[in-house]
Amino acid sequence: MKVCVIGLGYIGLPTAASFANAGHEVLGVDKKPEIVDALNRGEIIIEEAGLPEFIRSVVEKGHLRAALEPETSDAYIISVPTPITADKKADMRFVESATRSIAPLLKKGDLVILESTSPVGTVDTLMLPILEESGLKAGRDFGLGHSPERVIPGKILYELVHNSRIAGGIDPESAHRIAALYKSFVEGEIYETDARTAEMCKLSENTFRDVNIAFANELAKICEEQGINVWELIEICNKHPRVNIHQPGPGVGGHCIAVDPWFIVEKEPSLATLIRDSRSTNDSMPAHTASRAAKILEGVASPKVCILGVTYKPDVDDMRESPIITLAEILKGKGMDVAICDPHAAGKGRSVAGAAIVSDPLEAAAGADLVILGVNHRQFKTLDYEALAKAVRTKNFFDTRNFADAQAAQAAGFAYYLLGR
Repeated sequence: MKVCVIGLGYIGLPTAASFANAGHEVLGVDKKPEIVDALNRGEIIIEEAGLPEFIRSVVEKGHLRAALEPETSDAYIISVPTPITADKKADMRFVESATRSIAPLLKKGDLVILESTSPVGTVDTLMLPILEESGLKAGRDFGLGHSPERVIPGKILYELVHNSRIAGGIDPESAHRIAALYKSFVEGEIYETDARTAEMCKLSENTFRDVNIAFANELAKICEEQGINVWELIEICNKHPRVNIHQPGPGVGGHCIAVDPWFIVEKEPSLATLIRDSRSTNDSMPAHTASRAAKILEGVASPKVCILGVTYKPDVDDMRESPIITLAEILKGKGMDVAICDPHAAGKGRSVAGAAIVSDPLEAAAGADLVILGVNHRQFKTLDYEALAKAVRTKNFFDTRNFADAQAAQAAGFAYYLLGR
């Protein structure tokens, strides 16, 4: 089958490669020439474990190529961004544009699948009318539905194959056809349902995690006031066989947990009160972390802060919706000089709060009055605290992840602070 995957980001690219590896003829489409050119050379510009070798293999076999525009295919998969606007509404421009690019190519028997996480109703109220401008009827002449991914960066290739999946169609036949296509490489269970249920299921999964994290973050704030270590508290609570409290932190990032709950709130603002409050709690954590930092630095003239880690989660290069970016901007707004170290995000021409991202912790920490551990990258587990102490001006260390070696930091002379304690 000829498969066209529109959007070659963190999900679209591995998905295209997985279909190609299963023997389909796959065309990957992206608006960015640098992504298209790299793929046609058998290369990628994002970081994901095992993906460079996987891409090279399928491209060399001739099963995967890239272009700037879609071509006539048998199945079209839309995997483009669905960001939120400043007023917390879904920005559906990319999905609409991708859908319109497919409509002129549509023929009887084709299958159109939305992978992008989207508000409920995107398939039947946004995509369906556009596609039917072709003169074809959804459900009768072509299949249409939603099949969201359930993967985590760093393990995408494994989880695309082994995780369960949802096949939501505008009719049962569309759902069945979607399931059949993904079965060409998915080994996990595939559950067939309607498109709206599939859309809501994806949003609900990520919202569940967001609400749980918000509870942990609220506990962290409470514990700071009550003289309790929230990390110890959660560890003991989770010994209960039916309790699983998530971990607190300086905020929630990424293009799933930090975004998807707002899609539910947008549709039902009067009902989604717990969801909205949880999102607001998590969105408040960068400012809370910045306030803690400012208190630590009281009395320090022209303070410099070194932040270790800027991606939205550990051991990836993905900075989308990262709360550390917000934290850095708040600190800069408070008049602090900010330096950023992140071994995964460095060297890619990106900057945060006006600071270039460097890979060496000692370079970022030079002359700093506070070191903040913002992301628990593996590389930061073995920090040289003695060398770090020599690089800084004032020995303050603020751990927002309960990840640093507190004893080693204190032995090197640092005053050690922990979020949630």
